[in-house]
Amino acid sequence: MGVRLSGEQWARALHDFERTAFRFECQGTYHEPYEQQALHQYLAGDEPDLTYLRPWLDDVRRGTDAGRRYSRVRLVTDPITDYLRFELAVTPHNEAAGEDVRVLSATCAAQLGPLPGDDFWLFDDRLATVMHFDENEGFQYAEAVTAPDQVARFLEIRERVWDAAVPFREFVMT
Repeated sequence: MGVRLSGEQWARALHDFERTAFRFECQGTYHEPYEQQALHQYLAGDEPDLTYLRPWLDDVRRGTDAGRRYSRVRLVTDPITDYLRFELAVTPHNEAAGEDVRVLSATCAAQLGPLPGDDFWLFDDRLATVMHFDENEGFQYAEAVTAPDQVARFLEIRERVWDAAVPFREFVMT
């Protein structure tokens, strides 16, 4: 098992990369305590308070202004969960901050062969971090993977899902 990153170590991984940060999101629901109010507001048909998201969006803006690239592929379940509907509704804010977001349908993902069941980040094509979540408390820690042969597996997965996913603006929910 790799080194566990949480707290300040995890924050540094998200902020200290040099060129690229890529995330693969494959959960149908996340249980992040800080998102719950906004999620409930969205589900009630109200405008969600996205205050919790502002620090991330500000970091992305600063990073993209400095020439760094943020990208992600979001796997969408079939049928789509309420949580993923919420995530997709919030995605224009991520894009406006500078993230390049693509969406991968479950049908398309099934045709790609085995994909991981855990989210991960790739930083500068040399550090992969496998995210671990608690069903009630959300994100717990990320497991750092630095061995080149293991990182190569994540690079290959990124290429497969990126090529198969559609840009967010082209994705149509059914």
